[in-house]
Amino acid sequence: MTTPTATRRLVRAVVAIALVVVVTFLFVHIVPGDPARAILGPQASAESVAALRERLGLDQPILTQFADYVARALRGDLGTSVAEGVPVTSLMASRATPTLALIIYSAVLTILLTVPAAAVAARRPGSVIDHAVRTVPLFGLGLPAFWFALVLIQVFAVRLGWFPAGGYGGSPLQRLHALTLPALVTAVSILPFTIQSLRVAMIDAYEADFVAAARARGVPRRQVLARYVFRNASIPAVVVLGLNMGWLVGNTLIVEKVFAIPGVGALLVDATLSRDFPVVQGLALVIAMLVIGTNLLTEVARVSLDPRLRHAREVVR
Repeated sequence: MTTPTATRRLVRAVVAIALVVVVTFLFVHIVPGDPARAILGPQASAESVAALRERLGLDQPILTQFADYVARALRGDLGTSVAEGVPVTSLMASRATPTLALIIYSAVLTILLTVPAAAVAARRPGSVIDHAVRTVPLFGLGLPAFWFALVLIQVFAVRLGWFPAGGYGGSPLQRLHALTLPALVTAVSILPFTIQSLRVAMIDAYEADFVAAARARGVPRRQVLARYVFRNASIPAVVVLGLNMGWLVGNTLIVEKVFAIPGVGALLVDATLSRDFPVVQGLALVIAMLVIGTNLLTEVARVSLDPRLRHAREVVR
């Protein structure tokens, strides 16, 4: 990656993080009325409201509150849950494992579904199979995640009994079994992007000179596909998956609540419903920063792994 390009992308990431910090800070202040009163409810006494305002620092000038918020965030202090009375970071740590497992499982399912579908479509561009592969996954874009999750629960959990309707399970195998339907719901939502990206890249690779040369040397078709076509076409698909991490995480948060998975998403929904603003504020900040960081690392990896971009970098230099 050229230095100017790296600098621009780093500056964009820093600006995005700064905007996230400002937006998450203002989250408490955009609530109509007194945030402390909104948290405690209309029946709370004036003394309780005043005590909570002091505890949350809402009695300080807004610039002082912002400076304190940034200083605490830099130290890793995201505040204390009003409902639980424990640090937000502790709550997040206790809920992180199910969410990470679901995200990883969803990414693996996405790859397992994308590769064969794109390979079949790219082998015969313009065929009926190609059109079907490009069209069918598009339905995933129009399916609300919560609705699709309920359909899968009704079919595969209630009627067929193949999977549990919710929960996280105890042993690793039970958890893998319990996360299959949630991971499938999340994976389906980004399949149109990954399949289309890998399909186009594989078609371009099939038409490349190095593939024609390999065929001329008598290299078996499977080796051509694995060694030359897929290896060169996989980079765009991985990049698309990384750049859509925000979409993946967003659907994961929704799906967790539907399937009663005790992860970060369920914590965020519960905190929102209970008006536990410090938890919502902290979770929004961490999730946004993780998505921004993932996108930045994906861009860096794309430039580092793609030989065409590395060649362009050398030409610029």
